[in-house]
Amino acid sequence: MKSNKRIYIWLPLCIAFSIAIGILIGNMFSVFTPVRKMFGANKLETVFEYINRSYVDTVNVNELVEDAIPSIIAGLDPHSVYISKENMELSGDELEGHFSGVGVEFIIKNDTVNIVNVLPGGPSEAVGIIPGDRLVYVNDSLFVGKGLGEEKVFRTLRGKKDTKVKIRIKRGTSEDLIDFEVTRADVPVKTVPASYMLDDKTGYIKVTKFGSTTYNEFITAIAKLKSLGCESFIVDLQQNTGGYMGAAIMMTNEFLTNGNMIVYTEGRSYPRENVFADGSGTCKDNQLIVLIDEGSASASEIFAGAMQDNDRGLIVGRRSFGKGLVQNRFTFKDGSALQLTIARYHTPSGRCIQKAYKKGERKDYDMDLLNRYNRGEFSSRDSIKLDNLPLFHTLAGRPVYGDDGILSDVFVPRDTVGINSYYLRVANSGMMREYSYVYTEKSREALMKYKTWQEADKYLSTQPLVDYLVEYAYAKGIRRQPYLIAESRKLLQTQLQAFVIRNIFGEEGFYQVFQRDDLIIKESMRLIKSNKATKDAIREGLYNTVSDNMRMTGPGLILSPMQYFERQILVV
Repeated sequence: MKSNKRIYIWLPLCIAFSIAIGILIGNMFSVFTPVRKMFGANKLETVFEYINRSYVDTVNVNELVEDAIPSIIAGLDPHSVYISKENMELSGDELEGHFSGVGVEFIIKNDTVNIVNVLPGGPSEAVGIIPGDRLVYVNDSLFVGKGLGEEKVFRTLRGKKDTKVKIRIKRGTSEDLIDFEVTRADVPVKTVPASYMLDDKTGYIKVTKFGSTTYNEFITAIAKLKSLGCESFIVDLQQNTGGYMGAAIMMTNEFLTNGNMIVYTEGRSYPRENVFADGSGTCKDNQLIVLIDEGSASASEIFAGAMQDNDRGLIVGRRSFGKGLVQNRFTFKDGSALQLTIARYHTPSGRCIQKAYKKGERKDYDMDLLNRYNRGEFSSRDSIKLDNLPLFHTLAGRPVYGDDGILSDVFVPRDTVGINSYYLRVANSGMMREYSYVYTEKSREALMKYKTWQEADKYLSTQPLVDYLVEYAYAKGIRRQPYLIAESRKLLQTQLQAFVIRNIFGEEGFYQVFQRDDLIIKESMRLIKSNKATKDAIREGLYNTVSDNMRMTGPGLILSPMQYFERQILVV
């Protein structure tokens, strides 16, 4: 009993003494902490600690960190990137199939936000905002004038889900303004904007990126086309810069037989992982053509590479971008994120199609497409040098090359018919897109009488849209050039009709009109009709490597006509 009493007396004293000694030792080690860190792994943290404690002026260390991280990441590969909290909030996550905003497509005309389209299912449609409305006030602040730019519109109208924004708009010729309160919500983003029949047996599917909703959209498109009698598919991945690898894998699985390899990945901290088709695909025996160009990258190249290496689909177009690196996104507590390259992917034959780069040196990498253009790659297959590229073989033994993108089986150049300096001026300035909106507003009542885009297209073909555009552009400072206008007239008329149809009827009609005379689609149809895209014909190499329907009458293009259009689409 006495022994127990001694323990009760001394135990608290021992604990108190131990705590005191611990505090003393901790303080001693804290003195040497910066030195320990300086020679340890976290030198950067120590640098910021010294600045915070000892620098001559007061500084915001958090701002220093934000400025330093991009510089550190820039020393890695070209696709690792730091995304600030502000940029994450601004862009949202469109690969998830939505972003948070008010759900309108707009252009800035006469220093005013003009609403071109109201997205179906979006919050603006829910409150009654319509195409043609012009924003005058946002949150009781004037929202017009020379200081108005695209970034300001994005930062003001996009925002966190369920937050509210007050909008006052001017509608038509009415002098009165109309007030709306829009609750920001998830605005749907379609990644398969068009799927339609090119003839009674051939279907076309446009895929703009690979997001979380892409596979479901793709399967829906396939089901629709098959219900219309589709037996052959053209999958358009031109200018598709990629996205989620999983979406590309699921799409690829629809066309391959059980056991065919789709892709494998491998990295320093990530052991090799093989992905095979499971045989559940719905299109294993249909003719397939995949369209690619210099803007097709990453997940697009996984799809195209798997089709090529398994001799399953015919790749038509031009050499792809050449991105064989896999990124993972690591999100920080403040909402910022690090998109870090963690592995390389390889096509079934073993190719890594990543083009060359030097760590920390992005200039040459960023100039690659311009260099390709200057070498003539957009117009001639012969300008592509294969001598130094590693050689691989498809399952049937056809030669394919690694390290520098996916080389198409059939080369089709950029179509330059109708392209001249006048066309480039009105395209670069956004004048066609702007005028199509002006015309739509003037003619909306007449156009709304047509029940289908086909009926509207027939009407528009009788209208002198090019003449109207020329006068509008002249008033904006682009001088008339009769010879060049005549040379571009057919192309301008077709694209103007497509833009107007999109303003009224949406994407489906737009693509069908815009691509009515598209060279790469015409070549793909010729290959399908001559059965050159069957599995047997591909294995035996019965196709021609260069299209015999090439036409080049004008200067080459760094941007395609579709790119000129797509980069002008602004959505909040």
